[in-house]
Amino acid sequence: MNAKDAVVKRIISICNQRNIKLNELANISGITPSTIYSMTDETRRDISILTIKKICDGLEITLTDFFNDPIFESLEQEIK
Repeated sequence: MNAKDAVVKRIISICNQRNIKLNELANISGITPSTIYSMTDETRRDISILTIKKICDGLEITLTDFFNDPIFESLEQEIK
C-alpha cells in the first residue's frame, strides 16, 4: 500500500469509528467537501500535510495520533 492510500484509509477508518460522514468531516475541518472527496479519487496522487493537519484539528486529534496506526508501518517504497 502506498502512503496516499494509507492516509485515505485512516481518514475513513476514523470517520467510521466516530460515525462521521465525509461531508461532516469537511465542515468540522474547515475544508470543502470537494477536497475530501477528491482525496479518495485514485487518480489524485498527493495529499498535503496541511490538509491532513486540518482534518486532525477537526477531529481533535494530533498528527501523532493520526499516524500512530499499524496501517503506516509497512508502506511501499514511493521512489522506484
